Amino acid sequence: MDSTSAVFTLDDLAARSARLVRRAQQLPPAGARPVTVAGRVGGWIGPAALSVIAGRPGVHIEAEAAHLTAAPAARLNLDGVLRDVAVALRDAGCIRSWRDELLDVVAEGLTLARIERGAVRPLGLLTQAVHLNGWTPDGRLWVARRALNKSTDPGLWDTLSGGLVAAGEDAGSALLRESHEEAGLAAVALAAHEPLRTVVRMHRRLPDGYQVETVCVSDCVLDAAAPVNLDGEVQEFRCVDLAELHDMMARGAFTLEAELCILDSLRHCLFSGRAAVSH
Repeated sequence: MDSTSAVFTLDDLAARSARLVRRAQQLPPAGARPVTVAGRVGGWIGPAALSVIAGRPGVHIEAEAAHLTAAPAARLNLDGVLRDVAVALRDAGCIRSWRDELLDVVAEGLTLARIERGAVRPLGLLTQAVHLNGWTPDGRLWVARRALNKSTDPGLWDTLSGGLVAAGEDAGSALLRESHEEAGLAAVALAAHEPLRTVVRMHRRLPDGYQVETVCVSDCVLDAAAPVNLDGEVQEFRCVDLAELHDMMARGAFTLEAELCILDSLRHCLFSGRAAVSH
């Protein structure tokens, strides 16, 4: 416990977390309207994206909301309507990066359809992210620097691995997949990872729309060699002690989500009365 509390105090962690949570809780963009999917409230759309999708099959615009439903007359089910909407947004330059990856569309707790990952921010749809804090047995933390070609937060430091839960995937499987793709970790290396826990529900205005995201984190002690990136999304890895970690936070070196996840891990250690290496 001393190794953590010598650098971070519980009051310091709480104050830092509170500041970051305020940054993560923003109202929708000016002029945004609610989006319903199959009659259930599921997102927020700004004026630019709204003008692009108006008149598309299955899109019904009212003064108070934009409604997305299946379009039988156009022979489009709900997935087809969302695909058409995503393509229209891409062609109009409203999507920063087309990923050819599908995410579940969740509204009012129900999974209703699937949509191209790049379209979720313009529509303000809910996503779920999973992160891994990888500790060493001696209490240092592995962190990863995001590649410079990333569309979001290029060059900033991140948790050891992290990413969005894909369509049809559960959070635990997503954690294993992301940890393999980003850090080269086999499932056996994560066999003893802690259960995922929710850190924050993000509501943040971004250049391409509105981020509504549940951020979850797990902690694990890694005895293996240095991580190796496999998908080109990480520029470098670094193993830092708590003093270095404190300095990096003070310099704003981390993404907002990553710092919240790391602070949660440190607070988890302090609350449980255990050193970071006991994860």
